[in-house]
Amino acid sequence: MISKQQAIWKRLTSGKLFMVGLAVFTCLLIGPLVHLPAWGNVSNSKIQFVSPNWVAENIKDPNLRILDVRNSPLDYIDGHLPGAVNVADTAFRGPKEGLPVQYWDNRKLGEIFANSGVTNKSRVLVYSDGRDVLGATMVAYLLERSGVKDIAVLDGGYKGYTAASQTVTKVFPKYRPDRFTVRDNSAIRVSIKEVKNLIGKTGVRFIDPRPADLFQGKENLWVRNGHIPGAKNIPWPTFTEPQNPHKLKSLDEIRKILADKKITPDNNIIVSCSTGREATLQYVVLKHLLGYPNVRVYEGSWTEYSTYPDLPVATGPEEVS
Repeated sequence: MISKQQAIWKRLTSGKLFMVGLAVFTCLLIGPLVHLPAWGNVSNSKIQFVSPNWVAENIKDPNLRILDVRNSPLDYIDGHLPGAVNVADTAFRGPKEGLPVQYWDNRKLGEIFANSGVTNKSRVLVYSDGRDVLGATMVAYLLERSGVKDIAVLDGGYKGYTAASQTVTKVFPKYRPDRFTVRDNSAIRVSIKEVKNLIGKTGVRFIDPRPADLFQGKENLWVRNGHIPGAKNIPWPTFTEPQNPHKLKSLDEIRKILADKKITPDNNIIVSCSTGREATLQYVVLKHLLGYPNVRVYEGSWTEYSTYPDLPVATGPEEVS
């Protein structure tokens, strides 16, 4: 004979009440996990730096889209890589709630990429020219942030490409814009709230790639000047060749720079700069080229951070750990 307790259990497990209870238990168990900070940020994307020879080997791939992100359209008109679409890196940012040069929302980013011929299945090569490589790494970062899987940055930029006597053209490409759906990867960036909670935490390293005078607060540029307490100052040009700021130094040289600053792969690394643009170079190098697993960008950077009077500001040289 079935006991009273067994009968109750049988009734519970065979009905809707059991399923509801199981769902509640699962939510209680898993719920707290979804609020944990990203540690070992998950991304299925890869970003690589590629040579002019790589371009020659891949340029006929119909799935390859090339973005020329130089800000002067006349530079592009005067000559560009075959098949390249010009979309200035300045097009990706604008005002947000009073703050200047913030990344556009996902809807607008998706429109920009779609109008540039990028689809969710595209491989994308990005290059820039002139003063720095940051426009190219910024757009590469935004492509990863938006869910593109296969991304490349032209090492040496347009200057290095032409110096290698590779093919250039004045012909504009012909393509039909397709749909691009942003698959936002929030795990590769941090918010102002997360930054506030991470300051001073064991294992956390803030990297600030701005010039030393800005880092130390010697220039009266923002409302408040200086840096996040504990940040390590590694100006972004230290990662590139002096004669061509679009070409990376060897990875061994970069590893030494990081070792001298006591930046190690086991750190939880946040890169924060002036406007969220400079940070993308060191993010790409550390995460994608060196394989550091825990690297994220603070997009608001000092433009946002400096407007919060309750957040701590350090001045002078970085702390010696």
